[in-house]
Amino acid sequence: MRKTEILTMLAAVVLGGCAERERVERMQTGPFEPAWESLSRYETPEWFRDAKFGIWAHWGPQCAPERGDWYARFMYMENAPSWAGDIFAYHRQRYGHPSQFGFKDVIHTWKAENWDPDKLLALYKRVGARYFVALANHHDNFDNWDSKYQPWNSVKVGPKKDLIAGWAEAARRQGLRFGVSVHASHAWTWYEPAQGADKTGPYAGVPYDGKLTKADGKGLWWEGLDPQDLYAQNHPRSADAEDPSAIHRQWDWGNGASVPDEAYCRKFYNRTLNLLNRYRPDLIYFDDTALPLYPVSDVGLRIAAHYYNSSIRWNKGKLEAVLTGKVLTPEQRRCMVWDIERGTSPQIEPLPWQTCTCLGSWHYDRRIYEQRRYKSAKTVVQMLVDIVSKNGNLLLSVPLRSDGTLDAEEERILEEIAAWIDVNGEAIYATRPWKVYGEGPAMSEAAPIRGAGFNEGRGRPLTAEDVRYTVSKDGRTLYVFLMGRPAAGQTVVLKTLRLKNASGQGRVNLLGWAGPIDWSVDSAGRLTVTWPAMETERPFDAFTCVLKISGFEMDVQESDAGEKL
Repeated sequence: MRKTEILTMLAAVVLGGCAERERVERMQTGPFEPAWESLSRYETPEWFRDAKFGIWAHWGPQCAPERGDWYARFMYMENAPSWAGDIFAYHRQRYGHPSQFGFKDVIHTWKAENWDPDKLLALYKRVGARYFVALANHHDNFDNWDSKYQPWNSVKVGPKKDLIAGWAEAARRQGLRFGVSVHASHAWTWYEPAQGADKTGPYAGVPYDGKLTKADGKGLWWEGLDPQDLYAQNHPRSADAEDPSAIHRQWDWGNGASVPDEAYCRKFYNRTLNLLNRYRPDLIYFDDTALPLYPVSDVGLRIAAHYYNSSIRWNKGKLEAVLTGKVLTPEQRRCMVWDIERGTSPQIEPLPWQTCTCLGSWHYDRRIYEQRRYKSAKTVVQMLVDIVSKNGNLLLSVPLRSDGTLDAEEERILEEIAAWIDVNGEAIYATRPWKVYGEGPAMSEAAPIRGAGFNEGRGRPLTAEDVRYTVSKDGRTLYVFLMGRPAAGQTVVLKTLRLKNASGQGRVNLLGWAGPIDWSVDSAGRLTVTWPAMETERPFDAFTCVLKISGFEMDVQESDAGEKL
């Protein structure tokens, strides 16, 4: 009997007792077992390495107030961090006190009435996304599908629609790879402020709704539903629960975090396997250190093994699955794809990785639209180029309004990205890192990663003095990204690149430009390009211009000491 089969038989014991008492979803057997050593046999599929750019709909009931991220936590926290804005006061002004109108009631207001996944996915494909990711659940513990194990789901409450099914079908009609993001493992600690009460004012001492039970719903709209299936707060709070920053120190279930019980872990396992089995995603994103509930439970390891083995079965013996995790050790990066949140690696990584970031707030914030504070198309394009040059992919969240639509500013930004991709996409898709990722002043001022990432925008801004490289998979074509537009007649010298025009077939072209390019290679192999004058400037060149170099022998310049630069 295989080890995985033995472990599957033991699952009922590990995850909560005999199968008669409560069902445990069966883990798919196969070559992968729920252990790091076994998962280290994982190889990132080619589709992901070639795709480079994905778009994410980080969209759920916390978008209903259109007031930004972590709404369902900060509406209960008077001392929320400054970046959260005024959610605590805003909730009371708009909805009332959380003892009478908690987050469960916010969910009831969310209708997603204008959501059109086919229209959105057609746009995202035109913008250049090669994969699409939908939010399956967030820390708010609400499942955006017809969930078998979570009664608080989008079919029974709120929109009354299977959102994941709609996203999956639309993505596949567009020929895009489909992914889901799962964040609900942390609801146990994340919702702990819902156990509290106001410390001052007319409601001082009146408990919020975080510990309500099914019996409390008699005669109310949520009669028959148990709030504890959503809030999961029948437990003592974590150490330093009043400190809004404590949860970040406790994200890996240490430093005094309240540890989830067996039933909570089992339910998360069942919900996630139900999601995977039902929608068969090509990618699953976990918002966790390493894997969900690790190291206090083995369910994350079991989910990973199940997913990889299932992918092999779904794809006729070929592993096509991508699973992402954060804050990974070097050993864990061999087991899955490393995700860096709102940041980037400072170097070419030996294994494929991903940056996840957002145009604005993770959950829609109308103030960002009104104040025009989204990332610009230029910023997104430059991030994409820098990430791809270092063996990474960019997953860009484009916030959706409560009703499921984009605002006008987001549409404008996406159209500008599409214009750049239309001309320069060949330098992005199905490429690989070159021997060096680039040159220029920004390289020496790269900001270090902090925790899960968070070095975005902290380094020196990229300019036309900065260069990034990618190369075709066959190694014959080099793409040189100038991270800005040189002036007409300006001379550009590539100091890192060494060219040898051995066959006399060397060519240098500017992507999207039919006119001639004045270029030369000196005796040291350095390429010099004189920038052409254009009758009509191309607006997207201000983001990044791309030279295509082919027909040369290509290497890196050596220093006077004989070392590669």
